[in-house]
Amino acid sequence: MKILSVVEAANINAVAKLVLDFYRTAQELARSPGNVPAIHGSIVTFNRAVGEPNDFITAVNGAGIELDVIPERRRFDFSVIPALRTVVENRAPDIVVTNSVKSHFLMWRSRLWQKYPWAAFHHGYTSTDRKMRVYNRFDRFSLPKADVVVTVCEAFARDLASGARVPAEKLRVQHNSIRTVPPLAAADVGALRMRLGIQSGERVILSIGRLSREKAQAELLQAFRQLCSANPDLICKLLIVGDGPERDALAAAAHSAEIAERVVFTGQVKDVQPYYALADVFVLPSHSEGSPNVLLEAMAARVPVVATSVGGVPEIVENENSALLVPARNPTALAVAITRVLRDSDLGLRLTEDAATLLAKNHTPEQYVDAMIRIYQHASAKRNSGKS
Repeated sequence: MKILSVVEAANINAVAKLVLDFYRTAQELARSPGNVPAIHGSIVTFNRAVGEPNDFITAVNGAGIELDVIPERRRFDFSVIPALRTVVENRAPDIVVTNSVKSHFLMWRSRLWQKYPWAAFHHGYTSTDRKMRVYNRFDRFSLPKADVVVTVCEAFARDLASGARVPAEKLRVQHNSIRTVPPLAAADVGALRMRLGIQSGERVILSIGRLSREKAQAELLQAFRQLCSANPDLICKLLIVGDGPERDALAAAAHSAEIAERVVFTGQVKDVQPYYALADVFVLPSHSEGSPNVLLEAMAARVPVVATSVGGVPEIVENENSALLVPARNPTALAVAITRVLRDSDLGLRLTEDAATLLAKNHTPEQYVDAMIRIYQHASAKRNSGKS
């Protein structure tokens, strides 16, 4: 099966990771016994720095995946459409897979969907500014034309059916997968603790994500202040990994709350895996989520999870069994749940064991690839059979 993935990424973000791991796993399965069909995958991406490969382009080339790079001048540069048509026609895929608002829109405007089967993968929206909210509305024009729209949770599927008017029969839900990695050596963990200024005996509360309003790190800071005030015997540091538009405001909030010396902002890091090895608890305080990779990563690293019960989170984990779930926008509930994990080692162990069982049951890369191939095959066969 020939698949062409359209990916707009300059670095290895969550979508880029999913696409790269899909092709990696598909290649591994093709070399092993079984009935998984061979996948001929290629990627087309966009680059504004002509002649200067970004991190994503470098990663695709390193993975040995066939790649076409289309130069662009700005985010929605309609002049790329002829180049996109040429790439698709030269690749002649069995299905084109788009992965974001822009690529959905370009597929629609190019009218390539009239000739080639099209799967649109909806990973969720960010709404940090008015410009992005306007861009997100373009999906109302694009997505209904796709043969199948795949999204990462039932909550998003409901939103797409009502907001983007995607017919229910075109919608498919597929949660993300996670590839487990070997644990970090103790010496490397110790070196990272030292570099971050984390003292021996200090407990580490970890949060990873884009620093934007919907990720709610501001409420995590409020929860952390409450935790410190109510539990003076708990010596903790809050480690916030990531960058984004709220960075300065969050740093200012930490200072005004008089907890700045106990909060570490690491900025953007390429490899987040070592940070899980430091953590006593992982916190996901978001207002909205789909099938968050960081949740799966924490589960795979066997770090107890406290998360808000939003989007696809309660579809992945169960409260009191594989995670502690609390209402969104409730710093007090967040503080109480984090405190429970830090004070009850048996609870933490039970949460991580149940989480590991869930991952093995529902979120392996092999299961993910098998499910996605079935979705793509069905969409392609339905189009080729002449059915609407």
